[in-house]
Amino acid sequence: METLPHAVLLKFPGTNCDAETARALEAVGFTTEVLPISRATPAGLDKAQLAVLSGGFSYGDYVMAGRLAQLETERKLGDALRGFVDGGGYALGICNGFQILTKLGLLPAGSLIHNTSGRFQCRWVGLEKRAADNPFLQGLPDHFELPIAHAEGRFVAPEGEAERYVAEGLGALTYSDDVNGSSARIAGLADASGRVLGLMPHPERFLWRSHHYDPDWRENGELGWGHQMFRSIREAVA
Repeated sequence: METLPHAVLLKFPGTNCDAETARALEAVGFTTEVLPISRATPAGLDKAQLAVLSGGFSYGDYVMAGRLAQLETERKLGDALRGFVDGGGYALGICNGFQILTKLGLLPAGSLIHNTSGRFQCRWVGLEKRAADNPFLQGLPDHFELPIAHAEGRFVAPEGEAERYVAEGLGALTYSDDVNGSSARIAGLADASGRVLGLMPHPERFLWRSHHYDPDWRENGELGWGHQMFRSIREAVA
């Protein structure tokens, strides 16, 4: 019998996308465990091939998005998440999870701050794949759509670095248009190994054609681009 890859989804107070992200992973062949950070230990990562930080509003974003989750992750796991990646594991951060991964230092230097509009934005956006060899994005076309839902989604980096990230494939996803003021229009960021990816759009919200706003959408048959992304991750970790 085939042994399925396993994903651990770290859950914080305020995380609200863990269940749908777990369903997305299970749809492509993962087993999953939603693990509250209060019960997390370094040993909890031992049987996993993928660690996921899902979207939501960890600790209500009362200090700044992802900051309290960063501190609690460091308190509970120490350097275990870094060791997990260095040992060949994969890590995915979606929306709030992207913010947390950035603060944990698992991604290139930068931060997610308030949109230039000053407003929460919930809509579909066009995206461009900038890293053809990134394992999370292998099955995706060069141009596709996903929904966003964030108030602090504007990625900023030290002067000149965002453009370098895109040129080197670390800025793995960019917005087709200026959605929120992000430097170099970065929507997703990868580390140098390619095994860590953070992105503001929500792939778990576009698994099937029926999730698309256009009832006539047929670009990928019955599968949405989010399903394609999770399947790429499944193939990478297998």
